[in-house]
Amino acid sequence: MPQPPESDASDNPSTGLDQQELNPYAVEWPTHDAELVASAAMTKARFKVLGVLCLLSGVLYLDRICISAAVDSIQTDLNITNTQTSYFLMAFTLAYGLFEIPTGRWGDRLGARRVLTRISLWWSAFTALTGACTGLWMLVGVRFLFGAGEAGAFPNVARVMSRWFPDHERGRAQGVLLAASQIGGALAPFLAALLIQEIGWRWTFVAFGSVGAVWAAGFYKWFRDDPADHDAANAAEVAYIGRGASASNVHTEIPWALVVRNPSIWFLSLIMACGSFNSYIYFSWFPKYLTAGRGVALTEAGLMASMVLAFSAAGTLSGGYVLDWFASRGGIGRKRVLGGVSFFLASAMLGCSLLSGHPWLAALFAALSCFATQATQPLWWTCSIGISGKHIGALFGLMNSVGVFGALSSQYLVGKLADLLGAQGFTGRDQWDPIFYINMGVLIVAGFLWSAFVFKTVEDRDANH
Repeated sequence: MPQPPESDASDNPSTGLDQQELNPYAVEWPTHDAELVASAAMTKARFKVLGVLCLLSGVLYLDRICISAAVDSIQTDLNITNTQTSYFLMAFTLAYGLFEIPTGRWGDRLGARRVLTRISLWWSAFTALTGACTGLWMLVGVRFLFGAGEAGAFPNVARVMSRWFPDHERGRAQGVLLAASQIGGALAPFLAALLIQEIGWRWTFVAFGSVGAVWAAGFYKWFRDDPADHDAANAAEVAYIGRGASASNVHTEIPWALVVRNPSIWFLSLIMACGSFNSYIYFSWFPKYLTAGRGVALTEAGLMASMVLAFSAAGTLSGGYVLDWFASRGGIGRKRVLGGVSFFLASAMLGCSLLSGHPWLAALFAALSCFATQATQPLWWTCSIGISGKHIGALFGLMNSVGVFGALSSQYLVGKLADLLGAQGFTGRDQWDPIFYINMGVLIVAGFLWSAFVFKTVEDRDANH
């Protein structure tokens, strides 16, 4: 009887343990499913699903990060200080964190198809409405509602991944998906800078907001939560994907007592907080840092910021392949090495950036730093899905939402430090560099957290079976 693809326990004794570790709820392959795989030509609908999710991720980050290129224009037009700028940047992040868990749980109950469609329509509307803001507090309100609408996107995407991809393909698939989000983010600063020059910052937000609405209409019509219900997936592909408890419709209560005592939840949550502290400096403030701290022109600053985020995309994509090739088949020790070394290297590269006097060389080292941090994203996703079991949407949302504390901290500190130092007479790099020294320490903390990481599922494998 033929075995499912990539079932290589005889060649690699650790593989069976690793697959259980990554998805402890996965069930054994039924005999008749294996026969279907052998007797029928298998479709590849799961890769079309991945393509659709990549478009979502790209548009999501395009809309999220485009505001970084508009900071200068918004400050000038609305007479807003750096500290006040941090308020409307933080408004998105706060709402994103507050609504992440309930929206993730909503996907567990209603299915990702309906929830992701709602998310896309909501965030697109409030991206466009950002251009209609006439003052600080209106801007804070609109960005808060934008964050509330976008919350839950990645927990529901994680749920789709758990239903549509077998464990041994998930690392690469997640790497491609997360790279797509970073590509959207990489395009945002430069495209936004160009559009702002041509049509102004207000109409730039309208243009970006229209893209998500188109995606939502196509996604709702084409996608199905269950591979077995999709016309593009035949029985052989459905059997190949397999069915685990994490792919079922969940209506059971979340075991919060087990969640609170679970060390993996704490490790992954704190790692996300450190990673978000780093990421949101680049998502929210990097073009402003380049113009005010390094004396770079707006369009060139947008290009530099896009380069940094392009390296982030490359790091995410590479991290998925490294995860499948190196870490997934080597047990928890290799996962610790991959996570720890990546963050330690990222801190070192950021130090090189601060020592560089030339703006492009500094941006290159910052890009290498982001490459290293984002290489850990597929690893984080895989571990999060693996420990969450049936409650992927809610628990993934929980861990992801803890990142909000890191994001809020960096968004506020960048603006506040710049204003405090500016009031004391500091200018240029003396005014804007200090936040990156703090960031180096945060990256080192993340490296130590990965080095000590413990993998423990929230519920036993056989719970509720």
